[in-house]
Amino acid sequence: MSDSIQITDSAQDYLAELLEKQNVEGIAVRIFITQPGTPYAETCLAYCRPGEEEPSDVRLDLEKIGVYLDKHSLPFLEEAVVDFNADRMGGQLTIKAPNAKMPKVNADSPLEDRVNYILYSEINPGLAAHGGEIKLVELTENQVAVLAFGGGCQGCAAVDLTLKEGVERTLMERIPELAGIRDVTDHTDTTNAYYR
Repeated sequence: MSDSIQITDSAQDYLAELLEKQNVEGIAVRIFITQPGTPYAETCLAYCRPGEEEPSDVRLDLEKIGVYLDKHSLPFLEEAVVDFNADRMGGQLTIKAPNAKMPKVNADSPLEDRVNYILYSEINPGLAAHGGEIKLVELTENQVAVLAFGGGCQGCAAVDLTLKEGVERTLMERIPELAGIRDVTDHTDTTNAYYR
């Protein structure tokens, strides 16, 4: 799996220097992607003190540094390159992860990823023409997808009927485990409301 990401010598030198300054025995670097497989994917690199890594992380022991890779981010880190370009200002660490935004999901992927995949690959492209987009806000413990309708969909009277029905039908067909869909602005469900 270690061939999935490349950390150049210059990046290792730079990171080794940063880690040394932290003065923590056994400190490593952790690489993970937030919202992987979506247009909002961000590749992050953080310090990881001993014990801060996730049990499922994959550890790489490179020549100069230890790296933890978030297991969930691994498919999206394929062909990623961490590099350091020195310049007069000191230099810059760059992370290029060409697959970070590419949806890679299958039947075993977490429910959340599969919902996102369908939103980004099937539903949002159709809404883009109207300046709209839908984002998954959360998945409740009873498997209801809470969606935010943004852009041109917001405040549109038809949003309830056309969009929700179409989106719900598509998602429920593709992901049978889903119990339902709720709009984040839908306040009819007061089960979690603080006021009674």
